[in-house]
Amino acid sequence: MKIKLLMAGLLGLVSATTFAQKGELKDAQTGYDAYTVSAGSKVPLLVTKAKASLADAKTAIDKAATNDKTSALPLTFALKGAIYSALAVQDSVPATSAPLLATAKDAIKKATELDTKGENKKLIGEANTNLEIYYSAIGVKQYQAGKYDLAYAAFDNYRQASNDDTTAVYYTALAASNQGGTDAKYYPFAIANYNKLLATNYSQNAKIYRYLTALYLNTKDTTNAMTTIAQGVAKYPTNAELRELEIRIGLQAGKEGEIIGKIEAAIANDPKNKVLYYYEGLIYSKIGDETDDKATKAKDPATKVALNKTALDNYGKAVDIYKKAVAIDPEYFEANLNLGYSLMKPAIDLYNAANNLPANATQKDYVAMRQKADAQFDIAKPYLQKAVDLNPNSSDALNNLRNYYRGKYDPAQAADNKTKAADLKKQIDALPTKN
Repeated sequence: MKIKLLMAGLLGLVSATTFAQKGELKDAQTGYDAYTVSAGSKVPLLVTKAKASLADAKTAIDKAATNDKTSALPLTFALKGAIYSALAVQDSVPATSAPLLATAKDAIKKATELDTKGENKKLIGEANTNLEIYYSAIGVKQYQAGKYDLAYAAFDNYRQASNDDTTAVYYTALAASNQGGTDAKYYPFAIANYNKLLATNYSQNAKIYRYLTALYLNTKDTTNAMTTIAQGVAKYPTNAELRELEIRIGLQAGKEGEIIGKIEAAIANDPKNKVLYYYEGLIYSKIGDETDDKATKAKDPATKVALNKTALDNYGKAVDIYKKAVAIDPEYFEANLNLGYSLMKPAIDLYNAANNLPANATQKDYVAMRQKADAQFDIAKPYLQKAVDLNPNSSDALNNLRNYYRGKYDPAQAADNKTKAADLKKQIDALPTKN
């Protein structure tokens, strides 16, 4: 009988001890739950209450974590990860928050491994959310301070904690892209994360196509740049910025023939976009210049004549298109500059032809050709002058206008034109030297 009573007493002692051990976990859970209710509040009383609840939760979980009966439970690790990650978020001093964070990460990792049934999924999720908050706050602070390498490290941790949340991936890519300007090894990190976004339904992916294309250009990867921007245009056909970027890259790559069709498609989609007309005009100007250069080098007279005609035809197309850009925006400097040049080019050709007339040509022939050149020069002048008015520090605009005065024949204005040409030369010489 006494043995039975003794055994009963021992069983009662074991039950009480086990209850006390699990009571520590319960206290930790209660304290953490109380903290989550008040967390984020700006009311001083609630802020104080949240801190006190979190402190109580820490005391309880520390006891549970050192007790043989509860130390290895998935719940213990899940609670410890949630509580310590919350403590790290609350601590604004890196030196003291870092150890809290390290403890939290270890506990979260262990809880994830042990929680095979998913019984603590909610707690583990909250712990990871705390890590996201912690790392994103650090990342923003470092980014704003211009410490993009540290911002990248923090945002990359944020990305990992969030399981590639699109905002976290974007921040990571943005920080890496900025740091890439100082340290090129960060560009691949930015490229990899932007590509991750493009594989999702991220709402800002039209913008991401532009960013990624620019990164490829920065790394001299023209092939991927053109592929990426083409994919962006295909996915967002009404996005004017993507179409303009595709056109610029095509022009830089010397693919004028391919780009004309793309420009015309872009204009059909956005007929009031002055930049698109400018780019199309630029293509025809470039073709005109290239053909004119071939004509100058041609030895066969028939070939030279044919090339000259092709060059003039392309300058004429450029003029028609530049005029559309200027009609949309009369103050568009680049369009005025190139329109003036394209109109003046035939005048320059006539000027040179007059000066290269054969010895048996008459003075009448010379004067007639120079007068014809003058008429073409005068057509160009309003746009040449407008370009200088819009940007008096442009050496191109000043040189074009100077060439107008140098090319004019008008004997009555010869002295005045010479003076104006000389004055423009002085303005050009006074411009700051480009390094």
